[in-house]
Amino acid sequence: MPTTLPPERIPVIAGVGEIADHPKDIAQGLEPLALLEAAVQRAGDDSAASLLPQIDSLDVVNFLSWRYHAPADQLASRLGVAPRHCFYGPVGGESPIRFIHEAALRIARGEAQVAVVCGAEAQSTATKAARAKLDLPWTPFAHDAPEPKRGAAFQQPIASTLGVARPITVYPLYEAATAAHWGQTPRQALGESGVLWSRYAAEAARNQNAWIKRAFAPNEITTPSPDNRLIAWPYTKLMVANPSVNFGAAVLLTSLAKAREAGIPESKLIYIHGGASAEEPRDYLARDQFVQSHAQNAVLETIKAMVGGDGRSFDAIELYSCFPVVPKMARRTLGLGDDVEPTVTGGLTFFGAPLNTYMTHAACAMVRRLRDGAKLGLLYGQGGFVTKHHGLVVSRTPQQQALSEDVSVQAKADAAYGVVPRFVTEASGDGTVETFTVIYDGRGQVQHGVVMLRTADNARALARVTAQDQATLAFLSDMDRSPVGTRGPISTAADGVLEWRHAG
Repeated sequence: MPTTLPPERIPVIAGVGEIADHPKDIAQGLEPLALLEAAVQRAGDDSAASLLPQIDSLDVVNFLSWRYHAPADQLASRLGVAPRHCFYGPVGGESPIRFIHEAALRIARGEAQVAVVCGAEAQSTATKAARAKLDLPWTPFAHDAPEPKRGAAFQQPIASTLGVARPITVYPLYEAATAAHWGQTPRQALGESGVLWSRYAAEAARNQNAWIKRAFAPNEITTPSPDNRLIAWPYTKLMVANPSVNFGAAVLLTSLAKAREAGIPESKLIYIHGGASAEEPRDYLARDQFVQSHAQNAVLETIKAMVGGDGRSFDAIELYSCFPVVPKMARRTLGLGDDVEPTVTGGLTFFGAPLNTYMTHAACAMVRRLRDGAKLGLLYGQGGFVTKHHGLVVSRTPQQQALSEDVSVQAKADAAYGVVPRFVTEASGDGTVETFTVIYDGRGQVQHGVVMLRTADNARALARVTAQDQATLAFLSDMDRSPVGTRGPISTAADGVLEWRHAG
């Protein structure tokens, strides 16, 4: 359908570029800045070389494998450009989608003509070099550059004490709570995760850029083994993000007019129809419940409304996949069945998890899928502890209306909130399990369990289950009955930490 908008105000994705670095010699591994530069050059090659010198908007996704002073400025210098908008972003897995959306809006407003969003990590090489005590010939590590705040910085001290201030131990809290809410036994919930994750693995096996190009059966993914140890109940190693990769990716946007001027075939251009964003409180203990995310719901319900109210309208989908509970919640909000094909990329376990920038690769994969014949795509990214959410609708065809500047649906998310229970670190009497996990060490042995409780006066507390309390641990890990909603006595240990045990 032809559009009536002026082509100078219609943003399009005109080029994508990716690089996966597998050095035979550790010292030959590329640093993040080099990966960024290579990815941008490849995006230029994919679009039109004449566009790169005209970059006037540059967003660099936050990276953690190496630290630089002003990395966005350093990249601009390498590229020989001086963009008016030159930004190095904060931590957040949703940030690539947000940056692409914001770049499209700048083009739509006439504030930019050529925009690049890019990200890179070299964690595999950095980790191997550290283990080998090898000094890499990279730009010197900027020890005095500010280190970004991550999730643990926003949590209650007791969350850190008990080890539930990292994504790998917080997402299981949502996993247990949602499964019970949906009426699933732990065995049924794990089965759903295994099937879903096997679909991510199958797509990674088809993606030439993936780090792990191998299909996995559901039971391979969910069954603990020496090579697939339990990390935090019920997640095994093959159910969590894999950050030990070396990746770079870039997305190049311009206006339809500029793309035509550069001679880019219209069959290569992908249009941005709009999107939505919202956030949860950064301290996950300050949320009303763990059976859903109001911010995720608000974003995905808005996205669904944009395509006529039916999530099945999308024939290409990327649902963020740091841990299985995220796409499991998302597909339910979108009204998609358990036969959902959740990825065009391969997921953060199998494709690989270059920390904040996975969705840059997902955008590249989505562009290829749309160019290959899909018509309507959804890119959904998430960051933090189910904290930050951004969705974006992309298509092979333009839309009639200009991009909406009204991106935030925070008010809708906030309006859905119930009463947030008071958090306490002192309690006695009985406590009712709101959700839980069990944390394992590097050998797959139990360290301790953690239960989130509601006290007799409905306050919220975190309590430990010691490794010696085999009866309670067995109760928590029963595959055929969820412990959510059960009661048991609370006590206070010698170190002042609350402990809980099953009363049965």
